[in-house]
Amino acid sequence: MNNPGYIFVDTADGLRALAGRIAAVARVALDTEADSLHHYYEKICLIQLAVAGDNYIVDPLAGLDLAGLLGALDGKELVLHGADYDLRLLRSSLAFTPRGPIFDTMLAARLLGFERLGLAALAQEFLGMTLTKGGQKFDWSRRPLPEDKLAYAANDTRHLETLAGLLLAKLRERGREEWHRETCEILLRYTGEDAGEKDPDEVWRIKGLKDFTREQLALVRGLWHWREEEARQADIPPFKVLGNAQLIDLALWLHGHSGRPLSHGPKLPRNCLGRRLEALEKAIAEARSLPPERRPTLPVRKRFIPSSPREVARFDALRAAVAAAAGKLGIPASVLAPQASLWAIARSAPRSEDEIAQCGRLARWQARLLAPEIGR
Repeated sequence: MNNPGYIFVDTADGLRALAGRIAAVARVALDTEADSLHHYYEKICLIQLAVAGDNYIVDPLAGLDLAGLLGALDGKELVLHGADYDLRLLRSSLAFTPRGPIFDTMLAARLLGFERLGLAALAQEFLGMTLTKGGQKFDWSRRPLPEDKLAYAANDTRHLETLAGLLLAKLRERGREEWHRETCEILLRYTGEDAGEKDPDEVWRIKGLKDFTREQLALVRGLWHWREEEARQADIPPFKVLGNAQLIDLALWLHGHSGRPLSHGPKLPRNCLGRRLEALEKAIAEARSLPPERRPTLPVRKRFIPSSPREVARFDALRAAVAAAAGKLGIPASVLAPQASLWAIARSAPRSEDEIAQCGRLARWQARLLAPEIGR
């Protein structure tokens, strides 16, 4: 399928031609679309590429062998906007982690102090153009794809290289090119690491449980696992089975109305019928039957809990110094150093730039700016 604005690639011949184009250039703009809002198992549904002024949309669901495309991309500089998600998706769906450098336009805008970081906002700011919206919640696994959605997808990479060039000029003008390069390297390294297995005793702990009793937590955990299994079987996101707010409301009602039928409680989703309703009732019964010693508790969050007044004083002084320094630089304090890093630094009291960067998980430029404040 060809269009004046892009080339749609869903054949082996088209993919080979695209790989050949990529092999001849040093830099490629890239974006992806996935279906996490519509399916339990997230997958990559589109790969958008801009190569030497031409725009391509690759269909990974067309049954193609993408090895040649990924091989052509490997080692190239990739221009992305908000690279974290795309890099993790490429790794999880296609086992692809780029070996070449990346240029993240969103990160560049953040380091320059821009408040509006979306691609549409930056396109308006730097290019004076309005990009259409309307694809953020679309189910990209649908086939065939509507023409307006394909045009939306193509726009995600169409102007990225031009935007990157303008942002790079601004970074150089303000002496922040190295900041961006270092931070992109760290991002690339972290997104290439294995996330590891999730702690089964942590995954069900949603927000809003701070004051829950152990009996209430047992109900939440039982409902969460029921919801997860139903979502997995139906291949839909868990929130489409039961939202978090509904889950909490139901757990609280169940705790206060033992023995009352579910039909007397909060309204359940319309699809909670038959086998799904029976599974819900079973999960509730199992949660209620747990002996007290097997009911869960909320773990003590130690990461941001200070161990001494001296540590609190160090953190407060660091936070004030970072806020002042960030204000002079025209960037948010969290860009210079997030609070998690400040707590780690306050706790470890590092001295050298290497120690600051290591314990705070910071880039060298951040450690360099923080060192004078820490040494006081």
